[in-house]
Amino acid sequence: MADYTICGDPARRHDFLLLFDVTDGNPNGDPDAGNMPRVDPETMQGLVTDVCLKRKVRNYVELLRQINGEVQGRDIYVQDRGVALNTLHQGAYDAEGLKSTGTKQKREDVDKARARMCRDYYDVRMFGAVMTTGVNCGQVRGPMQLTFSRSIDPVAPTDVTITRVAITKPEDAEVQVTEGEEEGRGGKRTEMGRKALIPYGLYLGRGFFSPAFAQQTGVSREDLELFWEALENMWDLDRSASRGMMALRGLYVFSHDKPLGNGHAHELFDRLQVQRKEEVVAPRSLQDYEVSLNEDDLPEGITVTRLVG
Repeated sequence: MADYTICGDPARRHDFLLLFDVTDGNPNGDPDAGNMPRVDPETMQGLVTDVCLKRKVRNYVELLRQINGEVQGRDIYVQDRGVALNTLHQGAYDAEGLKSTGTKQKREDVDKARARMCRDYYDVRMFGAVMTTGVNCGQVRGPMQLTFSRSIDPVAPTDVTITRVAITKPEDAEVQVTEGEEEGRGGKRTEMGRKALIPYGLYLGRGFFSPAFAQQTGVSREDLELFWEALENMWDLDRSASRGMMALRGLYVFSHDKPLGNGHAHELFDRLQVQRKEEVVAPRSLQDYEVSLNEDDLPEGITVTRLVG
């Protein structure tokens, strides 16, 4: 098990780098582009949204909760099975014995409901939420924030045509058999389908944890350690044919002694260098890159933890 002694402290500021790759898959489809892999149209670097990564974290926490039984404070607010948010808001009012009727809720009631949502829902506590739809539970600014992840090099989105035996329309599947024929005529045997992928992409994401906001939402050491655990393990629990082979290749956490920080995040992030090897024209694995982290002469009060890599 990884050592979370320092990076699991919610009273510290943490800035971290996340390095992951995908082989023959679609790490994050773009619905505005027919679900093709997301790219920067100017550089053709691949993109993976913060929302995509947060979904994997939520799914990991939810699955862990199902395996270990009901754990107080580990519910997931933004679910992927069609649960109305206003239903969850109403549940907070009911649990606190508050009235939610009328066009506007009282400020003190909203504050109590917001505190309840932070206690009950892991992702509200960590990522924040806007809970002002219908039954008002206020807004929460989460202490854990993620950027879009961007591939080190341009990627090559590919649309692969496939054949399938699953016929869509009933009329296309109808087969007429005439006397003396062994096989029917008139029905489709196969249809054409498509899969979008990139051959290979190595992505770098950035994240930030604020102890000031963590104190407001009630993040505990267990919550923060669970987040690091999720980043390490969620890839193996989120497999699908469309995503190909995805894996975490590096997780580096810069922890500050001071709640406001002992240095600038961008200067710490510049210490990680990921370079494609000169002889490689088209990278197809992590071995085509050189990854190095400069841990020398770190600013006073900053500790780096290599959880992976």
